[in-house]
Amino acid sequence: MAQALKLLGDQTRLTIMAILKHRDCCVCELNEVFDMSQPSISQHLRKLKDSGLIQEERRGRWVYYSLINQSEASPLIDTLLEQFPDQEENVRKLKKSKVTLHCDC
Repeated sequence: MAQALKLLGDQTRLTIMAILKHRDCCVCELNEVFDMSQPSISQHLRKLKDSGLIQEERRGRWVYYSLINQSEASPLIDTLLEQFPDQEENVRKLKKSKVTLHCDC
């Protein structure tokens, strides 16, 4: 639990988790939301994955990330995400962007 709280103390990782609560995403899609480089986003995703909070799945050329709903920290994460600002605007932005059509991830 302490490791999960430490990881989620970072606003970028907490926002990634909130977005993944709504839908699976690839790195390029998350790059549309954050003003940072793709390698930086990949590092955040790696930390979340290594801690067992998210998982990755290859779909064709892309790797998609999603929440692990049965993790030990899931109840805590759900409680935290309920208090986090709504990510509907970011999710709409992702749906409109169609970034995976030209993504190199």
